[in-house]
Parts: sequence; C-alpha cells; structure tokens
Amino acid sequence: MSGEIKNRVAESSLKTIDLEDFYPSGSRVELDISQFLFEGIILKEKDFRIQVANFSWETYQDNFVALTNTSGAIIPGWAFMLLTLNLAPFSKLITIGNLSQLETQVFTEIISNLNFSEYKDKPVIIKGCSNKPIPETAYIQLIQKLQPIAKSVMYGEACSSVPLYKRK
Repeated sequence: MSGEIKNRVAESSLKTIDLEDFYPSGSRVELDISQFLFEGIILKEKDFRIQVANFSWETYQDNFVALTNTSGAIIPGWAFMLLTLNLAPFSKLITIGNLSQLETQVFTEIISNLNFSEYKDKPVIIKGCSNKPIPETAYIQLIQKLQPIAKSVMYGEACSSVPLYKRK
C-alpha cells in the first residue's frame, strides 16, 4: 500500500449537474397591472396607454418580471402584451404569474437550452442541495432530458446519492 489517497469520485466518469450553477443573476420582481388601472380595477384603454407610455421602465433593467393582477379585474390579453413590449428592452424575461411561476419559467428556458452531449452514456448525479430557489419542476424537466442519454442518474451527493435510473 503506497499510502497515497485517491479521489475515486474525481477519477470516475461520473458527471455532476448542479442547477444552482445555472442560476442567472438579476432580481425577480412582480409588476402589478392594477397600478395602471382606473381606481385599480377598470382598464380605460386611453388612460392605460398614457400611463404605460409615461412609466419609467428603466427600473426593470436586467430584472426577471412576473406580470400580476392583484385587483381581480378582467384584463384583456393585449394589455399584458403592451406591458411586455415596453418591458422587453430592459428585462431579461417576462411572464404572467407570481414569483414562483417566474422562477419555473426561468429554469424551463435554461434546461431547454442546455447542451446535454457531455452526459451521453455517462453516470450522472443531480446535486440536490441548493442555497438558491431552484423550482422542483426544474429537477423533473432535467431528469426527462437525461433519461434518454445518460447511462445512469442519481440524486444527491457523490458520497450519499439515491439511484433513480439505470439503463438496461
């Protein structure tokens, strides 16, 4: 025995995916459409357009924006589209919903744009512990992308992983 300590995990072909590594910078904010409504509940098209045109959209620079409607007012689809047209030059991503739905949309785009070729025919471990708010849906989307190409998929850490899938 040579006394040399070997890191068998580092020497293996095991690939680790940590979704936290892909977490994009930028604030996540909600923009409530009711602030553009007459008395917070009625959409008057002319007034709405004037308020949207005069709004300081720069405050959303490099933000991820969830368009919400806390008033419960019935809002036509074009109103959200008009807000989006004004937000788009400043924001990284815009969606309708709450912050949780926004985060899900952010990771849906990240996972759909990932290159999975390095995981082909390899054992893969999906790191589970995270300090950032990774939506559970992201893990579901990730496993669906990995299953057809990976040799095996585990969840957790290399020292204590849970086997999820092994190709037959």
